[in-house]
Amino acid sequence: MKMVIAVVQDKDSGRLSQALVKKGFRATKLASTGSFLRAGNTTFLVGTDDGRVTELITIIEQNCQSRKQMVTPVSPLGSGVDSFLSYPLEVQVGGAAVFVMDVEHFHSF
Repeated sequence: MKMVIAVVQDKDSGRLSQALVKKGFRATKLASTGSFLRAGNTTFLVGTDDGRVTELITIIEQNCQSRKQMVTPVSPLGSGVDSFLSYPLEVQVGGAAVFVMDVEHFHSF
């Protein structure tokens, strides 16, 4: 058994959730926040059999798009104003960060 953790942008969360249900995957969704942009994310926790991991990753890939976005960085805490540049930057957002881990034991009560 595997535990797949997928951190996706909130814009992709609803679409991914529907696709997972349609293909018979059950997931736990957690609200999360990225540290760089301090933007909303959704973290999906999905337990699945080893043989379905590739299918699961394909579903995530098909439903979580990366995109470019202009952002004005937030000043880091404790830094001086003189050392921080606040002009807009184009950054890549979205997509998904996916972690696949072995599950040693699973219990359902």
